[in-house]
Amino acid sequence: MERVAASAGRSVRFDADTQAGPRSYAAAVRAAGAVVEAVERVLGGEGDRALCAVRPPGHHAEPDRAMGFCLFNSVGVAAAHALARGLERVMVVDWDVHHGNGTQAMFYGDRRLLYLSSHQFPFYPGTGALDEVGEGEGRGFTVNLPMPPGMGDAEYARVYRRIVEPIGRAFDPQLLLVSVGFDPHVDDPLASMRVTERGFAEMAAVCLSIAAGAAAGRAVFALEGGYDLDGIARSAAAVAGVLLGGEHAPVPWPASGPIDPLVEAYREGLAPFWPVGEG
Repeated sequence: MERVAASAGRSVRFDADTQAGPRSYAAAVRAAGAVVEAVERVLGGEGDRALCAVRPPGHHAEPDRAMGFCLFNSVGVAAAHALARGLERVMVVDWDVHHGNGTQAMFYGDRRLLYLSSHQFPFYPGTGALDEVGEGEGRGFTVNLPMPPGMGDAEYARVYRRIVEPIGRAFDPQLLLVSVGFDPHVDDPLASMRVTERGFAEMAAVCLSIAAGAAAGRAVFALEGGYDLDGIARSAAAVAGVLLGGEHAPVPWPASGPIDPLVEAYREGLAPFWPVGEG
C-alpha cells in the first residue's frame, strides 16, 4: 500500500504490465472504497444489489504486489471487509477472461470464502488450473474452471448452469461478490472468447440464483477487465438490466458437443468437494 501511495503525483512502473500515473493511486483507492461501500449498503439493507463501475481493475493484485493492470484488489478487499463484519460464508464469482490470481492468493487457505473463477487457459497470468483447489482448511474452497479459447454464450451458459450454480447453491453464501470482466467478449482485442451481451446476462442470472439463498439476494458486482469500449457498454447494460429485474431469455445449449470432455473433467476434479451432477 505504501509503495502504491508513493506513486501519487508521478508515473511509476511496477512491472512490465502495470504502471501508475499521477492520479492512479487516488483512482485505485476510490475503486476499492466503492466496492467496500457497496458491501456496506447491501448488508445495511439499503438495496439488494449493486454494480460498481470502477477502474482500475483489481483481481490480479496480490496482498503485497500490484500486477496485471491492477493496483489494489477491490473485490478481495471488499470480501475481507465482509468477513471482518462477521459473515461466515462469502462467495466470489470471477468471470474475467484472465484468472484472478490475486483473489485466489488472498483466500487460498480460508474456508469462509469460496472463490470460483472461469477463465481462458493457458493464458495470463498462468495460474488457475483445475487442480488448484485451496490448501489446509481452505482445500476445496477454490474452484477453477479453465476453458480453451473460442468458448461462446452456449458453452458459458452450460458451465454456469451445470457447474457454477450447483456449487454456489451448495455453499449458500451470505453475500455474493462478482468480478465482472468483460474481456471474454467476442470483440475484445486481448483474448479469444466469443461471449456476447446475452451470455453475460445469463451469467449474471446464475449469480443472482446463487444469491437467492442465505444471501437473501445480496450481491455486489464490480468491473474488472475489458478492452473493447462498445462491448463493455453493451455488456454492462445487459448485466445491469438483469440486476434491475428485467426480462431475461435463458441461453440454450446443445445436448452434446466439443465441450463434453471439459465438463466431465470439471465434474471429476470437483466431485470430492462439491455436487456437480450431470453436465
